[in-house]
Amino acid sequence: MRRLKYVGAKPRVSQHGVSFDQSKPDSYTYLSAAAELLESLDFTPKEDKAVYLHEVQERSYNGKELVEFLESHCSDVDAIFEEGEAQTAALIDDYRKKVESNDKLTYDEKRAWLGNIDIMRDYYLQYTTNERAYKCILQVLADKIHENHIEYITVPLGRNYGLVFADLAQVLQDHRPPYDATMRIEEKDGKGYAILDMNRPQPLDV
Repeated sequence: MRRLKYVGAKPRVSQHGVSFDQSKPDSYTYLSAAAELLESLDFTPKEDKAVYLHEVQERSYNGKELVEFLESHCSDVDAIFEEGEAQTAALIDDYRKKVESNDKLTYDEKRAWLGNIDIMRDYYLQYTTNERAYKCILQVLADKIHENHIEYITVPLGRNYGLVFADLAQVLQDHRPPYDATMRIEEKDGKGYAILDMNRPQPLDV
């Protein structure tokens, strides 16, 4: 079943219970922002190759709508969900092996730790699936930037657009061909803007 929903930060499991690593948030948080940016880029840019997204098409997608969005824009949606299952199974197996081979743990500690891992399986699966869905949209964004020879994108701050641009810059650096992309924040007339630059600086003119 194809499903996207928010679960929360990446879990950290031990014999004492479950905690969450807030430095590794759920990618679901950024899915709507990434989808909004992609839809707003769905046009032919001007000849100057600089795109100013003054008004991003803001909308809050629910899980079902996000799945439909992936089906419309990603080339291999099945892989997002099917390989997510395989990735989660491999992750769980690796965690279990490390616990089982840990000679410093007592039998009861191992049992508690393994039980906590099993309890969190569905959580891990959704966290992994959300991450793969987000990466797919980022890849489509990177391809669109390349295909349209876009060199510079400016968007008002808010709704996680800056964070998406920061992640997108990393994706572009691994793109084929690679881009020396960077993201920065600038302010003009009291308003903040996120700027994704494919390393050909141009003045901020919004």
